[in-house]
Formats: sequence, C-alpha cells, structure tokens
Amino acid sequence: MILLQEKGHIGRLSLKKELIIIFVLLLTGTLVVCGIVNSFFLEDFYLRDKEKKLVETYRALKTSYDAGTIGTDEFNSEMIKICSINNMDFIITDAASNTVYSTMSDSDQITMQLRGMIFEREQNRSEIIESAENYVISKVKDPFSGSEYLIIWGNMDVDNFFLIRTPMESIRESVRMSIRFFHIVGIAAVLISALVIWYAAKKITDPVEKLSRISRQVSELDFSEKYDGGGAKEIALLGADINTMSEKLETTISDLKSTQLELLKDIEERERADERRSEFIANVSHELKTPIALVKGYAEGLKEGVNDDAESREFYCDVIMDEAEKMDHLVKRLILLNQVESGRDGMVMERFDINELIVNCIQSFDMVTEESGIKVFYTEKQGLFVWADEYQAEEVLRNYISNAIHYCDGKKEIHIKAGSEGEAVRISVFNSGSPIPEESIDRLWDKFYKVDRARTREYGGSGLGLSIVKAIMESMKGRYGVVNYDDGVEFWCEFASK
Repeated sequence: MILLQEKGHIGRLSLKKELIIIFVLLLTGTLVVCGIVNSFFLEDFYLRDKEKKLVETYRALKTSYDAGTIGTDEFNSEMIKICSINNMDFIITDAASNTVYSTMSDSDQITMQLRGMIFEREQNRSEIIESAENYVISKVKDPFSGSEYLIIWGNMDVDNFFLIRTPMESIRESVRMSIRFFHIVGIAAVLISALVIWYAAKKITDPVEKLSRISRQVSELDFSEKYDGGGAKEIALLGADINTMSEKLETTISDLKSTQLELLKDIEERERADERRSEFIANVSHELKTPIALVKGYAEGLKEGVNDDAESREFYCDVIMDEAEKMDHLVKRLILLNQVESGRDGMVMERFDINELIVNCIQSFDMVTEESGIKVFYTEKQGLFVWADEYQAEEVLRNYISNAIHYCDGKKEIHIKAGSEGEAVRISVFNSGSPIPEESIDRLWDKFYKVDRARTREYGGSGLGLSIVKAIMESMKGRYGVVNYDDGVEFWCEFASK
C-alpha cells in the first residue's frame, strides 16, 4: 500500500490518484492479457479462417465445374477476385496431369505438387489437418522453393483433380502485423484512457475535496463556507446535508456559548452579589449627593423668592433641570451596569461582522466630531467576524469613541484600528492628547473614578463608561486594556473570532 504524510497525518493516496492508478492498471492488464492471447492463439485463428476460405473456394470451384462454366469470362472474373482477396492459387488437371485450368502462368510447379499428392509422394511430408470424402486439407512444404503452404486437394470427378493453396508465410505475416498494430493501439489506448480517467476522476473528486475542506473548517468552528458545487446526485445530497449540519452546529454552538456564559456569570454572581450591592449603594449615594443638594438648594431659593426677577428664576430652573437630567443619566448608566454585572442583561452570543458595527458607531458621532474639529481615521476590513452580543459590543465601542472625543487634544485626531489576533479580533481606539497619569491607569475601570473631575463634570460624565466596558468584556470573557503614548492614549478590546 502506498502511503504519504501530510500535516502530521499518515494516510493513503488521494482518491483521484487511486482511481487513476486502478483504472490504468486494469486497462494495462487487460491489454497485456489480450496481447498474450493474441501471441499464442491469433495464428491458429487465422489458420482456421484460411481453412474455411479454402473449403469455400473449393465449393465455388466445384459448383462451376459441375455447371460446366469453367473457362468462361464470368468464371475467370470470379476466380481472380477470390484468389486475389485470399492470396490463393489453384489448378485443375486431368488424370494425365494435363492442365485443365490454372490461375498461374507457370503451372508446372503446382502440377508436380498435385501429382505428388495424388501418388502419395508428398503426403508423407505433409501435416494433414482435415480429411473429407472429396478433399484433404494439409500443411506441406514445397521442396522446390522451401515455402510452406496450406493446401486443399482432391478430385473433381474420376478423371480430374484440383489443388488450391495459400502460403503460410502470408498468414504469419498477417499475424505479426496484427500483433504490432495491437501494441500500437494498446499503448495509445492506455495514454488516451489515462487522460480521460484523469478528467473523470477530477470531476468526481473535486466536489469530494471541497466537502472535505468544508468539513475541516466546520471542525475548527468556521461556518463561513458553504457547499455550492454540483457533482453526482449523491455528492450534491451530501453537500446539502453538510450545509444543513453546519448551520445547525453554528446555531447550537451559539446557544452553548450563551448558556456557558450565563452559567459562569451565575457562579461569579453568587460570589460577588453582596460585595457589589454594598458598593453600589455607597457609590450611588456619593454620586447623587451633590446634584440632590443643588436641586434642593435652588428649589428652596425659588420657594423663598430669593430673586424675584424672571432671569434669575429661569437660571434656577435651568440648574434644577440640568442636575435632574444628570441624575437621570446616572441612574440609567447604573441600571445598565447593574444588569450587566448581575447577568440580567439577556446577553445573546452570535457571529457577526464587527466591521459594519464600527462603521455605524463612527457615523453616529459624525456631528460631534465635526463640531469639535476632530478627524477620525479608520480603514474598513471586510470579513472580521466575531462571537459576541452585538448590542453589548456596540456599547463598548460607543464608550471608547465617546471617551476619545471628550479627551482629544493636540492634533485632534482619532485613529480606530481592527484586525485579527490569533483566535480573536482586536479593536483599538487612539486619541491624540495628553497621556493618562500612571497612578490612574489601574483605577480607570473602577466605578465613578474620574482622572480629571472638572473636565468630566463639564461634559456630564458619570465615571461609569469604562466600568461598563469592563463589566461587558468580562461577561463575554474578552480582553481589554489601555496603552499610554507620548502623544495620546489608546484603549483596546478583543472579541473571540472562533
């Protein structure tokens, strides 16, 4: 058995090569057997055929003799045709060895051969093949020329005799030519058949190889390629079944990943529930204390009529509404953060193209970036598929881009990149400006932490954006982080691609 090694696995030759080898060997073997059979039996076959031709010629001659048409133009024409086609000569003599009819211009030699057969001088040197009532078929060697002949001789009636002969060398030469021609045709047949078999095997095996490639991709949890080829009915059915299996596996794996994440989150939730509850209450109390105090103070001022003019009252109302809006935004962000951390966000893992999501997020901030004079750079990359909750992935990207816009200084540039990193897709958002102080980097992901509280307060930040990013990425078991540069800051995250 012929073996090969590929990608660390030992296996047989490809199906295409096996089919070609089998068919070529089968055809070659068949031709070899036919050649051997021809070599041993073709001469005997020709000899049997010549014997039949001799008997047929004798019967035609006998019929003409009995009808008295020997020597006529019609007889001469028919005999010349028969003798030319079958490479024969014949002679008819009387009892005195006088030639009655002959196809040879010089008939003395064949006349002497006939006399020798009649008087048994040549019979002892001949090999009798068949003996009938009126004729004998035998192989005999001419003593004058040394040539071997196949002859039929006998009597036409009591007074006249005949002899028909054909040279054995012509039979053997025909056999040799037939064998040579068979060898040439056989070699040509093997070569042509090899090409035909290669083409046919390719038509059969190409769909099988494609199905094998798709099955390997499915085994690696890559369901992007589907079988759309043709092939035989059975192969087409197999391709459709593999497509169906791939779709069901993708759905099942998606459900399993979602279930797995939920189980892991349930386990972690039990361990962190009490700690998170206490921390949540403390943080909310701290963050709401200032806006509540402002609302209360300005509301009391309005009630007591500290300022009677309309402009002052409008200012007091604007402050109250602004603080109320900030409290509303803070409460919504806290609710989202709590849902993610508690696992009640209904996260669904699915496979989608993250490139489209990035483009949509960038477009949603177009108005803000234009007003701020910020240039956003991103080179689209098609086919970046990830496993994630699409809604939560969008929340992460929006937080990163929003954060980059608020802290963008210097060149006023934001660079967004996306690319494959092993079995993950890495997305980074860089904004030009001042780097983050080293002592603050480790605390960036904490709830309510603000590096520049005055600036955060200016644009209405709550200090929860990066905490939400952290909660979402950890719930999906993804990596995230931040890198300081001399001219800016880069935040990044990674989503699983398999």
